[in-house]
Amino acid sequence: VQLQASGGGSVQAGGSLRLSCAASGRTFRRYVMGWFRQAPGKEREFVAAISQSGGSTYYADSVKGRFTISRDNAKNTVYLQMNSLKPEDTAVYYCAANPRGGSYYYPPEYDYWGQGTLVTVSS
Repeated sequence: VQLQASGGGSVQAGGSLRLSCAASGRTFRRYVMGWFRQAPGKEREFVAAISQSGGSTYYADSVKGRFTISRDNAKNTVYLQMNSLKPEDTAVYYCAANPRGGSYYYPPEYDYWGQGTLVTVSS
């Protein structure tokens, strides 16, 4: 599966952005989908994940209550709505697909990755 992330940009603290990740292929609904981010000089970290049906969602503590992950299996797309953005949210955001449904927060469980989209939050 190929993933194409979009929606990044520059925003002031307190603002909002919505990231999208479009997937190719007919098997999108079989994958757990996740969002990860990587800030300069830091390791890639888990942000959010959503189960195949969309019935279960998981969030990093740092974004809980501010970010919402969702998916539209008819459109082969996963979204990340980001509200109340903070400067520490600045990073390149990656969407990823996990075919095994194991540890949703663990990057090696994800076989497919998008190219990343940059989010910059200024204070």
